[in-house]
Amino acid sequence: MTALCLVETEDGGLADASARALTITRDLGTDLAAVVFADGIAQALAPALADYGVSRLYIAAGIDGYAPQAYARVLAELSKLTGATAVVAAGTEHGNEVLAHLGAITGLPMAANCVAVKPASDGPLTVTRQRWAGLLLEDAVLDAPVALLTAATDAVAPVPAAGPAELQASEVRQDVSAADLVVRARESAVGGGGQSLATARVVVGGGRGVGSADGFVPLEELASLLGGVVGVSRVVTSEGWRPHTMQVGQTGTKITPDLYLACGISGAIQHFAGCSGAKHIIAINTDPSAPMMTRADYAVVGDLHEVVPALVEALRTRGS
Repeated sequence: MTALCLVETEDGGLADASARALTITRDLGTDLAAVVFADGIAQALAPALADYGVSRLYIAAGIDGYAPQAYARVLAELSKLTGATAVVAAGTEHGNEVLAHLGAITGLPMAANCVAVKPASDGPLTVTRQRWAGLLLEDAVLDAPVALLTAATDAVAPVPAAGPAELQASEVRQDVSAADLVVRARESAVGGGGQSLATARVVVGGGRGVGSADGFVPLEELASLLGGVVGVSRVVTSEGWRPHTMQVGQTGTKITPDLYLACGISGAIQHFAGCSGAKHIIAINTDPSAPMMTRADYAVVGDLHEVVPALVEALRTRGS
C-alpha cells in the first residue's frame, strides 16, 4: 500500500510541518512516496526525505508559482498512478487548501488538522482532529477508498525513520488546464527574508499594549537577539500597525515555538487558540489578571516599555 505525502519546502530545505506530516504518513502504508512542487531544490531534499522513510520522490515540474487547483490535479493523477490509499499534507494554509481542492476534484471526504491517525488492516481510518482552532478534539471515521487528510502542524514531533530509505526520484509532468491555473501566486519573503512565523522557534508577540506601530521597534530588536520573529494580536492588524501575515490566532497563524513571549497581549480565547502549541509562554502585562497572564508559564507584571528594553540591554551585555 502506498501513502502519498505533499511536501513543502522552507529556506531551501524540508519544512518542519512537512516533516511532521511525513511522520504521520509513514504509518499509513508500506510504501511512503512524496511529491514536491519545486523544480530547483527538490533533489537537494532527497537526503532529508530518505531519512523520514520516503522511498519514492515525485518532482512535479512545469507549474510556475503556487496554483492550488493545479497542484490538486497533479495529486489526483499521482494517486491513481501509484495506487495510493492515502494522500496527506501538512495542515498549513497551502496544505489544507490543496487537499480541499483534491477532495472536490475526486469527490472524496477530507479530514483537516489531524493529530492522530489509527490505520486499520481492513476498513476505514480512525482519526483524531482539531476543531475550533485546536480548542477541542474530535474522533471521527474517515471511510473512503483513498483517505485525504492534513496533519496538524503541532500534531506530532518530527521523527525520522529507524533507518534511511533507498530513495528513487523521478520528474512528472501532468497536463493541467488553463482553468486550473486561474488562481496562481508567486511568493516573496517580506523584508528580504527571514523565518516563517508558523515554524519559528522563538516568537515575540505584541498586542494593544505596545501602543503604536513605532512601539514594535524594541520587540523587533528583542526577537532578533533571540533568533526569532515578531507576531501580533488581531487588534494590532485592525489598527493597521502590522500586516495580517504577522497575526497569531484563530484567524491568523497557529504557532508552535519553543518560546512565546507575549507583550501587552490580554489573551483573548481566539489569540490563545493560535499560541497554545508553544512549549513555553512568558507574558508581560501591567494587568496581573489578564487571561494571558493566568495561562502563561511565567508572568511578568510590569510595563512592557520598561521590561522589553531591559531584556534587550541584558542580552546585548551578555553577547558583548
